[in-house]
Amino acid sequence: MTAPHAGCRPGCGACCIAPSISSPIPGMPQGKPAGVRCVQLDDDNLCQLFGDARRPQVCLAFDFDAELCGDSRDEALKLITELEQLT
Repeated sequence: MTAPHAGCRPGCGACCIAPSISSPIPGMPQGKPAGVRCVQLDDDNLCQLFGDARRPQVCLAFDFDAELCGDSRDEALKLITELEQLT
């Protein structure tokens, strides 16, 4: 497993819960709806596919952004959920 992107909060997982993902994910062949926890998110809220070639492209493109991720996991969930609802 590779180290998370600079700035990512260990154990946050907001980007693996709040947004919808339309591409297949191992264990979720139809992707996942917004607000649903990805099956690849472990008990510590870390992506089990980090550094794995099976990780969806959309996940690879999602990077820590202080404005989007806010100052806490709860704020990140709120902000990413709001963005999801706007798109």
